[in-house]
Amino acid sequence: MKEIMAVIRMRRTSATKKALVAAGVAGFTAVKVSGRGRLVTDPTQIEECKEKLLSMGVNDFGGVEDTEKLVTSFLDGSRFFPRRLFTILAHDEDVPRIVEAITRANKTEYGIGDGVVFVLPVLDAVRVRTGESGEAAIW
Repeated sequence: MKEIMAVIRMRRTSATKKALVAAGVAGFTAVKVSGRGRLVTDPTQIEECKEKLLSMGVNDFGGVEDTEKLVTSFLDGSRFFPRRLFTILAHDEDVPRIVEAITRANKTEYGIGDGVVFVLPVLDAVRVRTGESGEAAIW
């Protein structure tokens, strides 16, 4: 039995839910989280990302100066990113299929910030309603 934890972009929540259902996942939990991944240190990549973000949101944050400050704080690591955390319990043999579904639903052309998937061992699970435990409790 494994626990799959996927941290993804907020805007990919619906696509991820659909991908998990299509992959046959019986149930999952999703919560809003904030955090950050690895800092981007390549100046070219930072500038490209900054230009894209600035072109997308000048009017969303009250003007060019405010938008540039917000975008810069995301890129320099001083601000957290809003994300969604999905948690799924799965049988060992189902893990590759589920991870593939999550990856397909969340890969973008941006080259940064697409998310991360963790796979952890689970010692036991108990279904409260029936008292089933172990593998029987997760599907």
